[in-house]
Amino acid sequence: MADLTEFAPAKVNLALHVTGRRADGYHLLDSLVVFADAGDVLHAAPADALTLDVTGPFAQALAGTADNLVLRAARALAATNGIVPRARITLEKHLPVASGIGGGSADAAAALRLLARLWGVPAAPPALALALGADVPVCHAGRPARMGGVGEVLSPAPHLPGCFILLVNPGVAVATPAVFAARRGGFSVPLALPAHWPDATAMAEDLSRHANDLEAPATALAPVIGEVLATLRTLPGALLARMSGSGATCFALFASAEAAQAAAAALPGRWWVQAGRIGG
Repeated sequence: MADLTEFAPAKVNLALHVTGRRADGYHLLDSLVVFADAGDVLHAAPADALTLDVTGPFAQALAGTADNLVLRAARALAATNGIVPRARITLEKHLPVASGIGGGSADAAAALRLLARLWGVPAAPPALALALGADVPVCHAGRPARMGGVGEVLSPAPHLPGCFILLVNPGVAVATPAVFAARRGGFSVPLALPAHWPDATAMAEDLSRHANDLEAPATALAPVIGEVLATLRTLPGALLARMSGSGATCFALFASAEAAQAAAAALPGRWWVQAGRIGG
């Protein structure tokens, strides 16, 4: 069988409300999740054993992590199907690590899809994806969704108009458990979302009435997030600026590719910046 390839797109939380907490301590969420056309790439080929090579601009950040989510996903999928995990996997790491855009979760989800094809086995069941991480189920589905529960409840997202997104990471890693631990206050009501938005401006205006409840605690842990958001909000054409997930990646929405590209060129070179498209 020839080598196979799978894209692992960046996951973006356009809005994220923390709506409660279970008895076991896990928080309940209501989030609108979309995927940008920026991401990591996985390759797999038949082999006598299971191996993983990591390349790309953020490969060094994963150096020494011999048991990362891609390998855990591979072993879990093989065990579910009663087979020995054998594959030569290469991960091109283009997304920052621990950055709130689902890099590790997207990679694990892409590995599940990729290896199911390589091994000729059924798609991973939802319980397997959830066991790998709260964001893995929505990343495994790979389409815009409203994500609830602890990540396992997926329902259709509103119809999204075509618009453009600018992803910006200031080069700091923020640990999700630390962000939740730093969170203060009560819980938020669920998102109030329409069936669709007519255009990007209407979507951004509606989303501005919601929030990312993890933005304040993440900014308290990494104040540079506030600097990024303040900068994004001054960019010409920016319709909405917000943090994604537990940070530190932030995003801005634009109605046109030209506005997004011009904004990207205006940002400091010390930040990771990626322009892309969502919706449409």
